[in-house]
Amino acid sequence: MRIKTMLLCLLVAAGASAQTLEKMNWFNEPSAWNINDGTLTMDVTPKSDYWRISHYGFTVDDAPFYYAEYGGEFEAKVKISGDYKVRFDQAGMMIRLDHENYIKTGIEYVDGKYNVSTVVTHGTSDWSVIQLDRPVEHIWIKAVRRLDAVEIFYSFDDKDYRMMRTAWLEANHPVRIGMFAACPDGEGFKARFSDFKVTCLPDKVRTDWLKANAE
Repeated sequence: MRIKTMLLCLLVAAGASAQTLEKMNWFNEPSAWNINDGTLTMDVTPKSDYWRISHYGFTVDDAPFYYAEYGGEFEAKVKISGDYKVRFDQAGMMIRLDHENYIKTGIEYVDGKYNVSTVVTHGTSDWSVIQLDRPVEHIWIKAVRRLDAVEIFYSFDDKDYRMMRTAWLEANHPVRIGMFAACPDGEGFKARFSDFKVTCLPDKVRTDWLKANAE
């Protein structure tokens, strides 16, 4: 796995297509989905979500998640849209170590309002939201992993990105990165994802060491 991950990073650095949507994997595969012209569309599983314990007192880990595995530091980006219908309908990006450690971030529809939402889970989950002043047709989410932190940004045009969260994530541990959607309250909806891209970044500690020990 370590050799495979290194080869993926080398291909990305060389400008090649290291990961295509068709080569990714499902966790909780939904009943219907398709990939067409670089866009993933899924029928989100009814009554599904990701959450652990805090505030609500339950743990669920059953929503659709389409992912690839990467090690090291990276920048990940995706464009998201959905036919949100009921409270807590959500779609976005997930970065996942395991069932007790993950970050999910994207759009969440709550009480008729669109929110940019992030849930960070380490044993238990927390939830932060930024309420938008209008409905949005789509949104871009970008996550940058450096050392033991992930910086999360959102954009309406893929140009002007605003930071919404910095979260801790264990360094030097492979993660699953990809697209998720959840429908805790409703009977499902359609979610769409495009322009998904993961770019491997040079390891900061190694880069600093090489500079300090240059011949």
